[in-house]
Amino acid sequence: MVKVWKLGLMSYDTAHKIQLAIARKHLDAMVKGIQTNYDTLLLVEHKPVYTVGIRDETPTSEIEHLQELGAEFRKTNRGGLITFHGPGQLVAYPVINLKHFKTSVKWYVNSLEETVIRMCDELGVKAQRSPHTGVWVEDNKIAAIGIHASRYVTTHGIALNCDNDLTWFDYIDPCGIEDKGVTSLSRETGVHCTIDKMAPLFLRNFEKVFGCESDELDAKMKEDILSTVYTKLLVQNA
Repeated sequence: MVKVWKLGLMSYDTAHKIQLAIARKHLDAMVKGIQTNYDTLLLVEHKPVYTVGIRDETPTSEIEHLQELGAEFRKTNRGGLITFHGPGQLVAYPVINLKHFKTSVKWYVNSLEETVIRMCDELGVKAQRSPHTGVWVEDNKIAAIGIHASRYVTTHGIALNCDNDLTWFDYIDPCGIEDKGVTSLSRETGVHCTIDKMAPLFLRNFEKVFGCESDELDAKMKEDILSTVYTKLLVQNA
């Protein structure tokens, strides 16, 4: 069973803190030998933000230019290089213990790709893998993947271009890959593939690929996690 939490439009920082709070519950349970299942799938749209992974070396001058465009810039501990997140893009963060599935990061990344490939197939879009991580429609990336795993507990995840403004990608080489483009479900299908329409489709294929069932995260757990997150934010801003 994987619990699902639809966060709506949210800043990158807040969503990241929610991920870390859930991951901490996983890790604490391991230390204490508690069998509680905290596997959670976060679905979110971000306010405009460029993010980079642990290997990225974006120069300060370029960072300042990107911020002048009206987006935030964040360094993260995920794999991969620079990418963009913004409204109309479905970002999925599975905060799961791979011991409940398969203890293989390669399998996990492959499964995230497979989820989107199957979803695209339902929409009549031929998507595929390439030597580069992520999901592609010919030479255009439709979904970017960057993950982190600690003791098989995952954070970060996959960003699927649904109905987002792709011009934000014009200012970067997405994921550090030159001479490749980006695309979206709306562009490929010719229909407005809104988050509200695409999220259920993504979730259905996630369940099939990961061999799980899903249910909405209960209100008490949401309240508990948000309380932890906002307490830390108050401490940081004090």
